[in-house]
Parts: sequence; C-alpha cells; structure tokens
Amino acid sequence: MRIFYASDTTPNSSFESNLWRNNLYLPLIDLGHDVVEFEYDLRKTFQNLNPAYPKQKFFIKTNRPKISQELLTQIKQAHDNKKIDLFFSYFFDACILPETIDEIKSMGIKTVNWYCNGSYQLNLVSQISPHYDYCLVPEKFRLNDYKKLGATPIYCQEATNPNIYKSHQCQQKFDVTFVGQAYGDRPNYIKHLLDNGIDVRVWGINWDLYTEQSVLDQKQTKKSYLLKLKKLFSREGLYILKNKFYRTLFSPSPPILPKKIIGNILSDQKMIKLYSQSKINLGLSTCGETHLKKNRIMQIRLRDFEVPMAGGFYMTEYMQELEEFFEIGKEIVCYHNKNDLVDKIKYYLKHDNQREKIRRAGQARCLKDHTWHKRFEMVFENVFRKQP
Repeated sequence: MRIFYASDTTPNSSFESNLWRNNLYLPLIDLGHDVVEFEYDLRKTFQNLNPAYPKQKFFIKTNRPKISQELLTQIKQAHDNKKIDLFFSYFFDACILPETIDEIKSMGIKTVNWYCNGSYQLNLVSQISPHYDYCLVPEKFRLNDYKKLGATPIYCQEATNPNIYKSHQCQQKFDVTFVGQAYGDRPNYIKHLLDNGIDVRVWGINWDLYTEQSVLDQKQTKKSYLLKLKKLFSREGLYILKNKFYRTLFSPSPPILPKKIIGNILSDQKMIKLYSQSKINLGLSTCGETHLKKNRIMQIRLRDFEVPMAGGFYMTEYMQELEEFFEIGKEIVCYHNKNDLVDKIKYYLKHDNQREKIRRAGQARCLKDHTWHKRFEMVFENVFRKQP
C-alpha cells in the first residue's frame, strides 16, 4: 500500500524526540508499505495548537492555510507519480483546513487521523475529525463523542515499536522512577511517596518548578500580577486574568520537592534504558488538571505499553480498561490510591522474584499483542474492508 504520512516527530514539540516517528512511521515501513513523508517542518506548528491563547490563535490563522496548500501540492505530486492509497496523519485543527481533507478524499485517497488527547482536549480536533474517513481513538469513552461530531471513530489503543523499546542489560540503580511532565496531581503523588520514605526520582519538563527556590519565586509572581492590572483592558490581559492571574493567586501552594530527585529531560534512548535501570517504573494516569474538577479524567497512556515492552516492571493506577490489555497483578501491577501505591511499592521492593516474574510476563504480552504493527493491521482491515 502507498501511504502519505504527515506528523511531527513527537506530540510534544517542546523538546527533541522521535516518539511518533519511532512508533508510527517506522512500523509502517516495517510492514512493507511504500510511505511518502510530508516534507515540512511542523515543529512550530505543534507549539501553537490551542486557539484559546490569543497569540497562538493568530499564528494558526496565518499558518494553517500555508500548511494546507503545501500538503495538497506534495500529495498531488506524489499521487500523479503513483497512486496514493491512504493519507495518514497525526494532526490537530491547527494543522489543516477541513476543506483540504475533503480535497484529498476527492482524489480517491482514504484519510485517517490518529489523535491521543481526546480525553480532555477533543476540542482541538473537533473541526477536522468529521472530514476524515476515519479517526483512530484510544479513549474508548470518547467514541460516542466523536460520533456526535459527525466523525467515524475506530477504537485503536496505544502500542509500541518492539524494534525501539528493548530491554537493557544493566544494574537496577533506582528504586522508583517516573518520566514525564510535571503537571496536575503528579507532584502531589511524588511528594506523598517521599513523605512515606520512598526513594523516588523524576525526569521531565517543569519538575524544577517544584524546588524550594522556584516555589518561593512563584509566590513573588503572585504579587507581581497585582501590578499588571493595567493590562487587563487588552485582549491578552483578559486572558491573563481568566486563566493565569486567577489560578495563580488562588491556587494552593505547590508541594516542594528536593532538587536531588529531579533529573533533566531524557532522550528517547536514555528514557528506554531507564526503564531497565529502575526496580519500579511508575505510571500516573490523571489527564491535565482534571483532578481539580468534579470528575477526574483518566486514560490509558503510551507509557502503559512502552515500559513493559522495554522490559521494565510497571506500576500504574487501576483502570478497568487496562484489564483488556494486561492481566493485572501478573503482567503489570495497579494501585487504587496514594496509600495503596505506597504499600505496593514497599511490598514489591522487598520481593525481587515476583517483580522479575511480572516484568517478564508484561514484556511477553506486549510483544505478542501490543505492537504498532498489529494495531495498523487491525486498522487497515477496517479501513479497506470490502463492502458486502
């Protein structure tokens, strides 16, 4: 099959990563497809995705037509050389005009978009989703919401590329680790572990904001906001008042974390190696800031598959949906609250043989059932299924 592929290398363009290229593009190549890649630097586009921010909205307004036109030009050229069967993307509304998708479809090309933040940011793909032939949706509870938009969703859970995520033969020098951004209730979980004598380490964006000096600086920032009231007559100023000023002034004081437990942003390969260097790899499942709302949103994440695929022992918060992919307690371990997490960490740190058995079983399950190669085979069977 001939596929035109369009995505940035990673869903988070604030740092260098090949996460999507490793997990989406390379498996398509492995499966033997003829993949034509969109030749366009999408880094700045993926840094300006939310029109709720006035500056980003302006960027989107001017950038979106440019990308759409260049995309059409490249697809038409590739299609003229040899028929394109499928347009596959990881796009937001900010990336492409809906009518561009319609024009691609008019060429006889199937269109599929993969998106994994619909749990709490479905609004960022609400315009384009109905225009694709299919939307790949890893959040089962959002399938009906896609249908309400007029889209055609296919339930497709996260997965990993076993050619990238591999075990490393190395010493397990960390008790408990977490890799990921610091936001939502994550810092509170880490503080709870520290308060209960757990040696936990973290790597990723914004953890440095929770050191003692940073928290002190944030308190000073609250005071400085009071001096910026004169800006509130501007559009940008109203946004500051609504989203930053209010939240900063009235949010509870953030937890303070010792600087020594905080690491830098890891490269893809260092992150994968860390999974083998850790006795317990931690998963935190809350989406965004939804823990502050009445109904906290949780979702299965890429980490739920990449850690066991890479041979790491994995412990994450329980979700019923996880039972469709793992045998809980035998392939991964789940906790139900902060205290249960502490108890299970202490137990498994004392039982090396059980950890090893679960680690091996989790990796075997991922190799058997949770590769992107198998996900794509399922998707293409649905997309190109012959009508009776």
